[in-house]
Formats: sequence, structure tokens, C-alpha cells
Amino acid sequence: MARKIRRQLKISKEDMKQLEAYSVSRIESSSTVQRSRIIIDYSCGKTIAKIVRKYNTNRPLVERTIDKAIEFGPITALKDLPRSGRPSKITDDARAWVISIACESPTKFGLAAETWTYSALAKYIRNNCTSVGYESLLKTGKSFLNNVLSKSNIKPHKISYYLEKKDPEFDTKMASVLHVYKEVALINDNNICANKHTTVSYDEKPGIQAIKNIAAQLQPVPNIHSSIGRDYEYKRLGTVSLLAAIDLHTGKIIPIIRDRHRSKEFIEFLKELDKNYPKEWKIRVVLDNHSSHISKETRAFLKTIPDRFEFVFTPKHGSWLNMIEMFFSKITRSFLRHIRVDSKEELIKRIYKGIEEMNQEPVVFRWKYKMDEISLN
Repeated sequence: MARKIRRQLKISKEDMKQLEAYSVSRIESSSTVQRSRIIIDYSCGKTIAKIVRKYNTNRPLVERTIDKAIEFGPITALKDLPRSGRPSKITDDARAWVISIACESPTKFGLAAETWTYSALAKYIRNNCTSVGYESLLKTGKSFLNNVLSKSNIKPHKISYYLEKKDPEFDTKMASVLHVYKEVALINDNNICANKHTTVSYDEKPGIQAIKNIAAQLQPVPNIHSSIGRDYEYKRLGTVSLLAAIDLHTGKIIPIIRDRHRSKEFIEFLKELDKNYPKEWKIRVVLDNHSSHISKETRAFLKTIPDRFEFVFTPKHGSWLNMIEMFFSKITRSFLRHIRVDSKEELIKRIYKGIEEMNQEPVVFRWKYKMDEISLN
């Protein structure tokens, strides 16, 4: 019987170095480690029978590894080659129908839910696929749905919110506000005299809660309690509204705190603003379209001090254009965070105290959004 000729397996120095690294690796898969050792041993002259005994494996596995190494190269032989697989029974039309269902509200199909869950969607598809001629979907499950929907970037179980522009003059009003900010920035950056006028940004922060601890608050104790301890129960003592403006030139905050924020309180705030600036100055106020800002009471008060105030209104649903919102965000993340008090009066005092501390180191906020598009010419 003729002796079988041994096939040669040539390995470059670079490939051998990589194979040796794989052969002792602790992070690669066990199959990759084993195949690299088989290829190294075969290239060093060991017979297939010896390799089988050395690694306590079977001959077909060793032969397949060597065949792949000779045909495709030693590094490629470490991984499984792609297979054609069984053809999919689910057609593109069936997948498109699944996507179309996912893009509709469950209420359209007589269900109570507002959004789909994968379980509910899979159940609906299994129950209705036969009637539309897609019997291949009878075994639809969550993994199949996730595969189909993720490829189209559809998440029917989630809701993303947007804000519709309901003000037909939104862009014009936004430009007016940004024009004011551009003018303020020019004055601030170049130390230009404001010519007896100032600009403030105003808004209300209602619903600040006065919350009282029922049990004693426990402060941290080294090596015992790392954080502040509080009982889960608490008592609500009511709410207050903060009416505040920020001087866009100095960063100074001008506040008043009241139980409500009606026209009466807004007029009180305007009187407070009036006290803070020389009588001959004009006070320009950036504010939103809250009813109290344009009420009959407010207009009547403004007539008593003509040419003292100039209002620049943000668009409807455009209060985010108001720079005072940066200040409200700052106090929410600082001294109002986790605040506990024994009374509403204490809450009011601590808010005033917090603003007083901020006014000791005032911050002049800068607006950047779309400022490059605004010209003062």
C-alpha cells in the first residue's frame, strides 16, 4: 500500500508569532487556543495521530483545522468559516407587515394600551398573521421582534417628546430676544456705557415645596454612617413661588417670594425692580407670555410710570430662551436640593439667604445659541 504524502504547511514568522500568542492566551476562546496549538505542532512535523493523542481529540477535527490552514492560511483557520445557513422562511413582505403593525398604536386594533410591549406585539402578530397570509410568523417571539425592529431603529415601547411651535411669529420673536442678548454681550465685552438703561431676565419658579422631616435627621458618622440619614416619611407644609430677575450686565439676582404669582405679585416685583435702579433709567425686561404679564392690572400699573419698563416677550413655548432659567436650574441643583425645613417661613428665609450668598459672587450668564446669526446692523 502506497504511503500517504504529507502536505506541507508553510507559516511566516509573523503568523507563527501570532499563533504562539494565541496558544497560551487566557482571553481567547478554547477552540482558538486548541486550533493554534494543532497548527503549530503540525508545522513542526508532528503527525496527525500524535496530535490527536496529545490533545485527546478526534481526527476529523485535526484534519479540518489543518486543511483550512493550508487552503486559507493559519490565522484564518483559527475561526469558523462563514456558512450559508438555512434559507429564511420569513419573507421581506412579512417583515414589512410586522414593522407596519409596530408603527401603529395598539388602540387602532382595539386594544387598551397606548404603546406596544414586545409581548403584546408578538401575541397580536401570532393571532393575526394567518389572516393576512403570513403563516411563517406563527412562532413570532420577542427575540425575532427585537431583531426586525432594531434594524429599522423602531422602539414602539418608548415615547420621545417634542414641542410644537404654536406661535406663528416664533422665529421673529426669538430673533428679537437674541438681538437683546447680542446687544448685552457687546456692552459687557467692551465695557460700553449702557446709556442709562439696563436689561434683566425675569420669570417665576412656582411650587417650591416646604418639606419637613418627621423624625430626626442623622448626620454622617466616620466609619459608621457614610451619608445623611432620613426617615422615609415627611410632612408637606405648602409651597411658595419665587419671582426673580437677573441683571444681564452684573449677574445680580433680584427676588421676591410670595405664596402665589398673580398680577398682584408681578406688580409687586416691578415695584421692587423700580427701587433697584435710578429713576431716569429704562429697565428692559425679557419675560414670557404669562397672563399676569399682560393683564389689565399690569397694564394699568405700567401707565402710572410711563417709559420706565420695556418688555421683550419670548415666543409661546419658548421660555427656554429666557436666561433666568439658567439661574433656576442652578438653585435647583444647589441650595434647594434635598432642602428640609420646619416651616414655610424658614423656607423663605433660606431661599433669600441662598440668593444673597450667590449675589456675593454674581455670575454673568452668556447666551450662545444662534448668536452668530444675529447682527446689530
